[in-house]
Parts: sequence; C-alpha cells; structure tokens
Amino acid sequence: MKLYTIGFTKKSAEKFFGLLREAGVTALIDARLNNVSQLAGFAKRDDLKYFLSEICGAQYTHLTELAPTKEMLDAYKKRDIDWASYEVQFLELMKARRIEDTIRRETLDNAVLLCSEDSARNCHRRLVAEYLAERWDDVTIEHLA
Repeated sequence: MKLYTIGFTKKSAEKFFGLLREAGVTALIDARLNNVSQLAGFAKRDDLKYFLSEICGAQYTHLTELAPTKEMLDAYKKRDIDWASYEVQFLELMKARRIEDTIRRETLDNAVLLCSEDSARNCHRRLVAEYLAERWDDVTIEHLA
C-alpha cells in the first residue's frame, strides 16, 4: 500500500497539483481541522475538491479524526508546548481514536494525506502516516516535496 503526504504552504497550485498528478494519487485525505480558511488559497475545501477532480481525477475526503484537537493545535502554535510534547500528545490521540481500526485501509491506499505545513518533518500528517505504517502491513510512505 502506498501512502503519500503533502502540505500546500509554499507551493503554487501548479507545483501542488503537478506533484499529485505525477504521483498518480487517486484520493486526497484532508487531515486539517479547518479546511475553509481564506488563508488556504487554492486549498480551501470546495476549490480543492473541484481542482482535484478536474486536474488529477482524484477524490476528496475530509477526515477530522486524523487531525489534532483545536486545543492541542493552539497550544503548539502559541508555543505553550514544543514539538516533542505535541508529538506525544498527538500519537496518544491517534491511539485513543483507534484510527487503525476506524479508518478503512482502502480509503488510504494510493491516497495523499494533506495538511498545511510545507514540510512533513514537524507535521501531524507524517505522524499519522507513520502511526498507520507501524500497525498495518506493507505500507510505504512518500512525502511529496
């Protein structure tokens, strides 16, 4: 099973959709809490859904169960907690939500996990992908740059 991740920040629409098309993804899983922010530009929910279908022939799904809680995200953004603490809290949240049991594996096969961060290094999409790869057999992760 191939699972991709991508962030839209610091990417033009051309670069973003080019990466998705080149990878051949069939679905985009939006792992953001807020998918309608005006700051998201081409990555707002309705625009993204349209562009994915028209440019990549891919489906759009919003799965908030793969997103952090508002409180957790706010604490990290305000620097009340550091990345190491955020990572521990987020992984505990994924464990408590039992995403490996509640998310259908087929939903993520050849799909890309989306969030806003430009790099997967300090991003929850990487944590989700790695968490699932540890619990499901034969998962390959590729972070689209």
